[in-house]
Amino acid sequence: MKFRRSRLAVAAATAVMAAGSLLALPGTAGAAGTLKSGQTIYFIPKDTLNPYEVIADKGGQMALKAIGDKEVISSGTVDTAAAQIPSIQAAIAAKASAIVIAGNDPTALCPSLAKAQAAGVKVVAFDSDVNCPNHVFINQANTQQIGTSEVDLLGAEIGYQGQIAILSAAATATNQNSWIKYMKKELGLPKYSKMKLVSTVYGNDDPATSLTVLQGLLSAYPNLRGIISPTTVGISTAAQYLDTHKSLLKHLTLTGLGLPSQMKKYVLDGTCKEFELWNPSNLGYLAGYAAASLASGVITGAPGQTFSAGKLGGYKILPPAAGTGPSVVLGPPTVFNKSNINLPSSNF
Repeated sequence: MKFRRSRLAVAAATAVMAAGSLLALPGTAGAAGTLKSGQTIYFIPKDTLNPYEVIADKGGQMALKAIGDKEVISSGTVDTAAAQIPSIQAAIAAKASAIVIAGNDPTALCPSLAKAQAAGVKVVAFDSDVNCPNHVFINQANTQQIGTSEVDLLGAEIGYQGQIAILSAAATATNQNSWIKYMKKELGLPKYSKMKLVSTVYGNDDPATSLTVLQGLLSAYPNLRGIISPTTVGISTAAQYLDTHKSLLKHLTLTGLGLPSQMKKYVLDGTCKEFELWNPSNLGYLAGYAAASLASGVITGAPGQTFSAGKLGGYKILPPAAGTGPSVVLGPPTVFNKSNINLPSSNF
């Protein structure tokens, strides 16, 4: 894959920051032997219909099966905290050993998660963090890098000039808001002085809602040059629409975070030149091992502690930084384009 120099620089910086998170720990099999089997761990995704979340949950299932633990997937069908709270309550009632949750709201879930912790249930957040104490966040990639690289991808494609917009997921989603914060900060640099962010719209990770706000965006800003959609539902919905409205591609560029399996068609036919993502299956897998390690007492969640994540190797818990508590970083995202979209490694 060919990367621009700026992307190489960001990747190099991220590799340095993530070095404390991903370790080459010997004795993986021995470390895994200290984990308890027979534990029940609840995976609570943003919703049960999102293909990205389904892949991540299956990754968790693979990890827990290897350990000998049981995964229960439970959540609502809309991206709200209210839809997730019954699943937290169910985990408490089932005397689950741990909860792995992708938070739909940074604070609204905290009272329910506190009750779970009081009942002895360990808490891990993944994909989208919660601002609650005493948990570990499994971060898909360095938060700042995701935001800045999205702007860099789009800027390079539109010549660093013109009106741009963001098609996000839920307005309360922690990960989306963190990435958007860094996007706005990046846009403040001199190289982006001719690019203007005119609107941020929210599709709530629902295809129908995403399509509606996209059409409203295109109507309100007919001269729009670019759209960043840092959500797999948003970018796939936008790509599908643009694929049937090719005339828009004469002046409009789409990028964001997408599943290669959903975006392959649109990359090959030129609707979307480039986008990026990490492997959501590995994210769920890592979260599963982190939850099992916490529930087994292998780690307490303190910064500096290490644990084995099976096939992924060893990881270290990083100290709190930039508003995020103790966390573990999976690794840098991959940029997908025609050069690699057909590779077996892109089949997810």
